[in-house]
Amino acid sequence: METPINRHTATPARQALDALVDNHEDTAALDTLAGSEVLVPVPDDIGEEEATDPDAVALPVLEQPGGEPMVPVFTSEPAMAELLPFVGRYRLVPLGALAAQWPADDLSLTIDAGSAHPLTLTSEGVRTLLARP
Repeated sequence: METPINRHTATPARQALDALVDNHEDTAALDTLAGSEVLVPVPDDIGEEEATDPDAVALPVLEQPGGEPMVPVFTSEPAMAELLPFVGRYRLVPLGALAAQWPADDLSLTIDAGSAHPLTLTSEGVRTLLARP
């Protein structure tokens, strides 16, 4: 039987997420995540010009149970396809760069939502933990 862990490509970012399950303060894992590229789904209502703008990233905002806004990003195509099988476009974005420009509102970030070891961070957590120098 195939487990969720076995279905995902063991990227360095995925391995870092797994390491953070055991130690939430693992600075090496956080550094790995911050330096990794993640797949950011492009919302359907975004035109091609805006979707490929190198100076801006359109964030796909989903509503969590309870109504809180969340942006899902993924460490691999299989991880993304598991939760969002109909996503046709995505961008590869360095997670640290995304975090450095994260909005100051209550928008959280979830890495590999739907996996065995997702990581959800508050807006403040995104900026402080992943926006590495």
